[in-house]
Amino acid sequence: MADLEIRGLTRVFPGGVRALDNLDLHIRDGEFFALLGPSGCGKTTLLRSIAGLERPDAGQILIGGRDVTRLPPGARDLAMVFQDYALYPHMTVAENIAYPLKIRRVGRKDRRQTAESVGASLQIKGGMLDRRPGQLSGGQQQRVALARAIAYRPRVFLFDEPLSNLDARLRLEARTFLKQLQRDLGVTTVYVTHDQAEALALADRMAVMERGHIRQLDTPSNCFLRPANTFVASFIGSTPMNLLSATVRDGGCDVAGQRLALPEIVRGQVQSGEAVVLGMRPEYADVSLVEVPEGLSGPVRVLENLGVDSLVTIEIGDLRVQATTPEDCVPALGDRVWLVPDQRRLLVYRADDGERIAVGPAAPFAETTVDAGSL
Repeated sequence: MADLEIRGLTRVFPGGVRALDNLDLHIRDGEFFALLGPSGCGKTTLLRSIAGLERPDAGQILIGGRDVTRLPPGARDLAMVFQDYALYPHMTVAENIAYPLKIRRVGRKDRRQTAESVGASLQIKGGMLDRRPGQLSGGQQQRVALARAIAYRPRVFLFDEPLSNLDARLRLEARTFLKQLQRDLGVTTVYVTHDQAEALALADRMAVMERGHIRQLDTPSNCFLRPANTFVASFIGSTPMNLLSATVRDGGCDVAGQRLALPEIVRGQVQSGEAVVLGMRPEYADVSLVEVPEGLSGPVRVLENLGVDSLVTIEIGDLRVQATTPEDCVPALGDRVWLVPDQRRLLVYRADDGERIAVGPAAPFAETTVDAGSL
């Protein structure tokens, strides 16, 4: 296996668009690493640069300590699984799996044996090996693409949104399967996606990207619980984080004309009158029909059934604030409720640059820092 190192990588497209801007990144040997971000953030350009399909304007790419920046794709000892799987329609499944070995001039008998062995490990066997890709379902085609990558026995796997063409149920099944497969093989893996649920579920670490920069490099847990800035906070989470403009006043803060307590650890780091942004996940706020001191109060405007929970949208002045409630504690539309955030989970960001100040002292996880060279 091999680690992967990116040093000062820059890619500028015509018109001066900087898809990658002096980016530094180190992916550890055997790690499952996700590149996450919205369209246009540079994640696919980075993956294509690693693969050798894009030529960077500056910087270096090292695989296992070997500089591959100017090497062609075939000389980099990596395998890529594309979004549309890129299977050859005129070849059988066995021929598709064994094609990388054919390029290496491996004998026909050995190619067939490898295709059968790798295929069987992915539940591709029997008559399926002699079918054409057009005769397979989307999930089966995905497994064939994975088998082809495995048959190559690369030092690095590159995945370009390989689950995006699958339906929701199959995507969940494939996600579990893919994580187990990577654990079993132990191959360094770079996974590009715009789906934050995939990145959170699959990755050992992840980089959240925006406009050619890495905005946070961390574990999935810390990206969710402790977003380093308001961009990451707004991007990660199946229910978006509430980002509330506030003004510090006498150890607390004013939110839309109402008072809310600040975490004690923050109070010495902000000045009275300072503008801040409070980050509050809907999952970490309590909704009460009984008045609560220093809670945000307003009428319920929208109710959304999420299954086990419901998502409640509360109107607080000009703000719409959301919180989740258990199925047996759902208020009615129009009810006045009080919203109380969990002080351990309340995040505070500076209004001028959107960077996080601190979180509550009782939060049950360790502080992590962002690699400053990647920002």
